[in-house]
Amino acid sequence: MSEPAGPDRSAILTALDRVIDPKSGKGLTAAGLVRGLVLRSGRVAFMLEVAPADIELYRRVRDQAEAAIADTDGVETAQVVLTSELQAPSAQQFTVAPRRGGLPPPPGAHRAALPESAPQRRARIADDPGAQLHPMVDAVKPPHVNKVIAVASGKGGVGKSTVAVNLAAAFAALGQRVGLLDADIYGPSAPTMLGVGGDPTFDEEKRLNPMVAWGIKVMSIGFIVEPGTANIWRGPMASSALRSLINSNWGTAEEPLDVLVIDLPPGTGDIQLTLVQKLKMDGVVIVSTPQEIALIDARRAAQMFEKTGAPILGVVENMAYFADSSGARIPIFGTGGAKTEAERLGVPLLAEIPIEVALREGCDAGRPLVATHPDSPAARAFLDLAAKLI
Repeated sequence: MSEPAGPDRSAILTALDRVIDPKSGKGLTAAGLVRGLVLRSGRVAFMLEVAPADIELYRRVRDQAEAAIADTDGVETAQVVLTSELQAPSAQQFTVAPRRGGLPPPPGAHRAALPESAPQRRARIADDPGAQLHPMVDAVKPPHVNKVIAVASGKGGVGKSTVAVNLAAAFAALGQRVGLLDADIYGPSAPTMLGVGGDPTFDEEKRLNPMVAWGIKVMSIGFIVEPGTANIWRGPMASSALRSLINSNWGTAEEPLDVLVIDLPPGTGDIQLTLVQKLKMDGVVIVSTPQEIALIDARRAAQMFEKTGAPILGVVENMAYFADSSGARIPIFGTGGAKTEAERLGVPLLAEIPIEVALREGCDAGRPLVATHPDSPAARAFLDLAAKLI
């Protein structure tokens, strides 16, 4: 027997065009208010993004849009996320500051023969008033979650997601109830690294129910968007999606989550700001490789979390060395950099994760090394790391 056909995109857009935008008088589709439309199996969702002052005006529109979607053939679940559009800052984005001294004279010229040049001025980027960092007193943990640990890095390519996934698996191996939030909205990797797919369901409060793999409750935007498509979302939409993931059904009063591991995207942008503003964290683990260029970016990540009052638990040096057939350690990317950086930050060096082919293969195959080869050097390093953080 063939499976019933899923929702038709054109039928959904037609239904939404019958819901009138109160500002323009047009249908929602014609008004360009249907953002990030997702059709997956019987689930349809999109974001209704409006100006902050119009939120109350559009609450009824959001309900009407959900009803219109739900009445369309093939739809089992309808969800419309009402989010506010961040206004562009009115402050000047670039400022100028005096540069000491003038331009140097050309080669061979006599300095005394040249007229005194005016002081040079250089461009500086002004601070974004909407991104000023300070301790986030309003941040809270999700219900029934005892501890929240973020895994962060200043740049991509240092193996942060590998660390986050295997750290979560290590917590599970140590008997902890553990969750993993893949907060990389634009490049989710947890579904692949944990070998789990499917469509998450909703509870009675319209919270997402995480998927389960290797003893880990996991939630990722990769379960929600259409497979293989790029998430072409502006900052407010990505932040709204992250808030929905944060508010997933992680635990209950009878079975609370012991620890929630957050796999952050690299950098210090919208996603990180949303996280530190909304989610109270017990600490942050900074991941770096021994290279100086990676350490420079790790410092930026550490500075951001320090300003928000999130404690830095320590530094993990990934790709620390490669052990040859004799067991000798070969520091392919240098040595000692992360230890020195940890000392500069006044935090411990929590782990040195070696380069292992099996670690890379496990991530590609959706089989965490900690769960499949717990006696390997890298797996033991992750288990030691988890024991330090319990």
